[in-house]
This record gives sequence, C-alpha cells and structure tokens, in this order.
Amino acid sequence: MNLDASHRRRRPASGLSRREFLRTAAVACGALAAPALIPASALGRGGAIPPSERIVMGGIGIGGRGSGDLGALLQESEVQFVAVCDVQRSNRERAKAAVDGRYGNKDCQAYRDLRELLARTDLDAVLIATGDRWHAIASILAMRAGKDLYCEKPCGLSIAEGRALVETARRYGRVFQSGVQRLSETQFIVAGELARTGRLGKVHTVYAHLWGIPNWPRKNEILPAEPEPPQDELDWDLWLGPSPWRPYNKDYVRGGWYRQPDFATGVAQWGSHTICQCQMDMGLADTSPVAYEYPAHGDAEGLTARFADGLKLVMTRKGWRGSCGVRYEGTEGWVAVADGYERPEASSAALLSDSRKLAHDHVMRTGHPVGHIRDFLDGVRQRRRCIAHEEVAHRTMTTNHIMDICMELRRNLGWDPRKEEFVDDAEANRMRARVLRAPWHV
Repeated sequence: MNLDASHRRRRPASGLSRREFLRTAAVACGALAAPALIPASALGRGGAIPPSERIVMGGIGIGGRGSGDLGALLQESEVQFVAVCDVQRSNRERAKAAVDGRYGNKDCQAYRDLRELLARTDLDAVLIATGDRWHAIASILAMRAGKDLYCEKPCGLSIAEGRALVETARRYGRVFQSGVQRLSETQFIVAGELARTGRLGKVHTVYAHLWGIPNWPRKNEILPAEPEPPQDELDWDLWLGPSPWRPYNKDYVRGGWYRQPDFATGVAQWGSHTICQCQMDMGLADTSPVAYEYPAHGDAEGLTARFADGLKLVMTRKGWRGSCGVRYEGTEGWVAVADGYERPEASSAALLSDSRKLAHDHVMRTGHPVGHIRDFLDGVRQRRRCIAHEEVAHRTMTTNHIMDICMELRRNLGWDPRKEEFVDDAEANRMRARVLRAPWHV
C-alpha cells in the first residue's frame, strides 16, 4: 500500500483517517444516516476490513502457478483484487471469473498487456506469476509504477537482472517478496533454527535438493513454425517478451519453454527453492559462495560451492522422500527436511523435542510470521522488508546462475560477492547478463 503524500488514501485535511472521517460523518448525520447508509462491515466492525483499509491488488500471469497464488490471495479478507492480466485469453477469463465469484460481482477488469494494468493508479500491489523470462522485467516495471509486489521465483534469468531488481526496489521504496514459500513453513523453519542455534555443532556441509534439471550443455530447440493464433487469444509477441524472437509453436506455451535457455534457468529450476533455503538458514543470504567446483563427471549431481567462511554447499538428487529438500550436517548432528515431511528428520530425537518453541522463537526473533503471503501483506502494511526480500532473492539466485555458468564452461570458477564479478575470468563475466529483446530492458 502506497503511503506517500500523493496516494489516494491520504488523510483528509482535518487530520482524520478515512475510517475516522466516516465515523464522524455518521454521527453528525444522525440516526438515519449511520444505520441506514453505513453498515457495520463498512466501518470495520465485526471483523470485516473496510474498503478504505484493504490492499488493492492486480495479478500478472495468472495461469498455472499464478492461479494458485491468486486463489490464496483471494482468501485474505484485507485484499481486494480488481484486475488481472495474461497474454492468454483463457487464463485471464478464468482468473476474472474467480475474482468476480469471490466478491459476488463482475467488477474485475481483465487485460492482455501488463502495461495497461500497471498504469492503473488504484493498485497498491501486484502479483507476478508469469513465465520465468518475465519475472525481472515485470517486477521492475511494477516498482517503477509505484506498486509493491509478490513475484514468483526465480527473480530473474541473469545476475544483471537481479542486481537491477535490487536497485529498483531501493530507488522506489517498494516492498518485494519472492515466492520462496518454504522460508515461511514451520517444518523448514525448525530445521533452520536447529542449525542457527548451534544444536548441530558447527555446520560444515549443507545439501540442496536438485531435481528435474536439464543436461549440459543446454540447448534451445527451435520448434517448427505454426500459424499464430489471433492476438486476443494469445499475444505471441508479449508471450516472448524480452526473450529472442522465434516463430510460434503451441508446445512452447504448453510447457516446452521450461527447459530452454532462452526462457528459463538450469540449476535454479529447483535451486531457486533449496539454495535460497540453505543460504537463509546459514545466515548467508546477503552473499554468495566464492568458489564453484565443476563435477568431473559432467552432471550437476554433486556440483559444489564453498562460501568464504568454509561452508560447503552440495547439490544432490539423493537423500529425501519429498521434493525441495535441504540437509544440514554439523559436528554434533544433522537435520533434514523436504516437502511432505510433517516435521524434520534429525540425528537425534532430542533435537526435535521443542520444535514448537523453535518456530515461536523464529517468529519473535525475525518478526516474520509463519505463512509467506501473511508476511507479504504485513510487509506492505508496515512498510518493512519481507523475509524473501529483493536482496535475498538476488544473492541466492546469483548462486544458481553461477552454477549454470560453471556447468556451461565446464570448469571451476571464482566469485567476488562484493564486486559481483568473476575473479580474473573475462569469459564468465560476459555471461552475467543476457541480451534482451527491444523494447524491454532493465
């Protein structure tokens, strides 16, 4: 929610908030006005959130993952969705129907072009859940337009995009939350607190789940050209966005983009979840590893990075019953957790004896609640950083990007986190950025 002096919710000249103004007006107008014209729900009584206090939102890219995020946000009483945007007509019609159904009206506006949605002056915040190629560009455009945002991971397709995201958030004072939701889930919080509080001894190795990634060297597959659908049905040029142009083929839209370098990352397809978790739990979310070791067998299994303090980060497919797993090994014990675990697994049952207290202590220490969307909404209201803020998103994604570059170049790499550049390696440094198709830029 914008809080600058020009915002539409600024306080009246009298100094009263809009809520106070309504209540004062009701009293002044007498018994007829108050009960007949201003119901209790409009004044925020009975647990209802008055319209003047709601966070007004729009959504960009609301098919697939976006539909789930939209559904979760619609359950929040303090959120008022008023607009949705998608380059595919079927997605935007489905999203509009969901929003209208939630509020019992037909007021939600649907857009094809994100620039039209972002031009609205009534939006406080935006959900961005497009394909990965759009995340950084759409986020930067949204922040320049004065919107806070919840953006799905990864935050960008290059190191340069991530840095531009950070600088834009700082310049415009926006609240940013990357959709790394496991940072706000109890079982993952408990595992991280065991490591942070020293109960595992000195943690020397962390393992991040790696799953479903492509083979290297990664290659783009240009599919046979097919007739483009009508623009209103699918805007192919906007679908491509900042990615290099190629002829339309329906298989890209149906998920074929996910493993192609023009549209997506490599390690980050899973590492955007698990590497972020590891770095956050180790207190290293404001930096990146300094040394990256190319696995001699040529597969990303076992790809290793080392931080300046000696901590070793290992990517592996092994060791968990569910996805998005992390494992922390210390001199006094270990803990592991993944999706589907009701609670972590540990080297000793005693480590988990006070799991509830660990989760509670995390909330009290950090000020971040359990629940990722809850944390975002609190950040918007309180004008504070979210747990997966822009620097966290950028620094942990930098680790992912460097691992990709390590695999592409097939050799070890050194990295300077302060300068954000490779050490004595001009070839690798040229790979920190991508060429973006006009008119899109960061």
